[in-house]
Parts: sequence; structure tokens; C-alpha cells
Amino acid sequence: MTDAAAPKDPRRHHWIVRVTHWVNVVALTIMVGSGLRIFNAYPMFARKGESFCCWPWEGKAIPAWLTFGGWLSGARNWHFAMMWVLAVNGAIYLAFIWLHGEWRDLVPRRGDPRDAWEMIKFYLFIRKRHPHQGKHNALQKGVYFALPWLGVLAVLTGMAIWKPVQLAPLTDLFGGYVWARYWHFIAMLTLVLLGAGHVFMVFAVDPASLPSMFTGRYDESRSPEALNARPFLRMRSAPVLTIARGGAPATQPVPADAPAPPSPPDRAASPPTATAASVDAGRSVPSATVPRAVDQPGTTRRTVDSADADDGAPGRSASTEAVRGAARADAEPGAPAAGRPVAREDVEDEAASGRVDAQRPINRDTEDGR
Repeated sequence: MTDAAAPKDPRRHHWIVRVTHWVNVVALTIMVGSGLRIFNAYPMFARKGESFCCWPWEGKAIPAWLTFGGWLSGARNWHFAMMWVLAVNGAIYLAFIWLHGEWRDLVPRRGDPRDAWEMIKFYLFIRKRHPHQGKHNALQKGVYFALPWLGVLAVLTGMAIWKPVQLAPLTDLFGGYVWARYWHFIAMLTLVLLGAGHVFMVFAVDPASLPSMFTGRYDESRSPEALNARPFLRMRSAPVLTIARGGAPATQPVPADAPAPPSPPDRAASPPTATAASVDAGRSVPSATVPRAVDQPGTTRRTVDSADADDGAPGRSASTEAVRGAARADAEPGAPAAGRPVAREDVEDEAASGRVDAQRPINRDTEDGR
């Protein structure tokens, strides 16, 4: 569509999606900060006297300005409180997108790996034009689809290290207390990295999506695809030509200073055409009742219109040569005036005298020397 045809300010986000989004922002921020404060109470994964393979910063505490809760007990209280908020809020969100059908915008498709690679090429300036996308591009879909699963992993591993004895089967499922704590930390770290990338892309590529998370409305003319947007580089795309059915362009970009197109000239009324019925019955027939097949090149035969049958003339076929002969006879001296009946006898007389050229096309304008 052209920019003029693009819908302006359509509703994009349901209010439930917007509310659960901002609740997640608050809950995750508090949970991450308080979780880091809990981690600083024992900033390593291995038990005392043991080593751990997969964390090179063993024994190094997280900077205090990144933590929340003040001390271990306060951080635990905040962390557990937000855990329930995050779990209930996530359940509401998942139930809504399932019942409302919005899961179709997030579920992976077979062509997503290819589309994701095209987006990467576009961001790396290998591809010039922004790939076509729906509500989300393939990279966004992958991130948004992974976030709920990461949230589930964070909740389950958190419960495993919160109650390692009561929930021993769950703790054992993740490899024991040490590994459950490690997977909990990795899930949190992955959520933080994806969230940071999401915020960066909002401001750098699609700032119009930020107000849409408050109002629910989104201006498609400011979308990354419409602006051919890369991070901090946005340039409006050329309007796209829409092709209507039949191959004719339905809309074209018109410059603002272009003059108005001239009105098409009125189509001149077609002169009356000699018909097979008039040749056979000796009377004129309005051209509106005659099939147009006689005017098409290569047509050799035509059936008399049903209007003739209604007047009592049986439906039958006549050769185009007879019609052309009648038209040629009109152009010769002594021919009947335009619009008058053409009788079979006149045509036969003209054909017998050799004055009719049956191969010459019809041309009513030759009458009276025109």
C-alpha cells in the first residue's frame, strides 16, 4: 500500500497486554536487584572447599548499586513477594494470548530462521531494504517467544533453591542445589540481556512502539519497515505501488505539485452497425442488442441476438462477410442512407454486380464521402 492507504493509528495492544507488560517491568526489576543482593551474601556457586567449572568470577560480589533490598533479609522479603506477582501476572498474560489468539503472532514458523537471517543482513547493511514483516519481525518473535519460557525456568529453579528439602525431586531435576542455583542465575542473566536489548531497539529503531504500550495504538507509517529503520538510522521508504486485479496499478505516488490530470474525452457514440438480422429480415436492429463479437478481429460468425427471436425472427448464424458487404454497399453511390434498413436483395444485387469487396473491413465513415 502507499503511505496514504496505510491505516493510521490502529489499535495494536490490548489493555491486558499493556498492563501485564508494565507489571512485569516492575516485578522483574525488583526481583533482579534483590536477587543480586541475595547472591552477594555468598558470591559463588561451589560449596566451601570445592570448585565450580562454569563461573569464572567466583567470590566476586556484584556492585552494590545494582542490588536492592539493603540487606539479606530485606532482599529475601522483596524477592519472594515479587515472585508471586511475577507468577500470577505471567499466568494472566499467557492465558489471555491463548484465548485471544495473539499467540499466533509469537509462535515460531518454518520460515522464521530465513527471515531472521534477512533481518541480520539488513542490520549489517548487507541488505538494502527492510524485510517485510507482520506485527513483529522474526528476531522479535524469537525473543518474545523465549521470554515466557525463561520466566518459567526462573520460577521453577527459584522454588528448587527456596525449598530444596521439601521440593527435593524438583531440585534433583536441575542437578542438585548447586546447579539449580546456577541455572536460576543464568535464567535471570538471560532475561536481563534480552530485556536490555529490547529497550535499546525500542529507542534506537522503533520509538513509536513506546507510546503504543500506554495507549494501545500504533502508527504504521512510523514502523521500522515503513521507515527502513536501522539503529539510530531511519529513512522513509518509497511508496509501494499497489497492483489491482487485472494488472492495472490501483494507486500511484503523485507529487504534491503535480497538475491535475486532464479529463478524458467523451467517447463518441458508435455508428449503427449492420447486423445479420437486418440483412436477413430487411430491418435495422439497435446496436445495443447485437453481440460485440463481430467487432473483434478474427471473428467469422455471429449468432443473431435474442431480441430478434423475440420479434419472431428465428435465431440463426450469418457470416461476417455478409455484414461487411452490406456496410460496403452503403458507401457506394445509391446506397441507403445511414440508419435505414438494409435488405437482403440490395446486398445480393451489389455482390452480383461486383461492387462489394467482401474482404474489406467495415467502415461506416466512408458514407457521403467522409
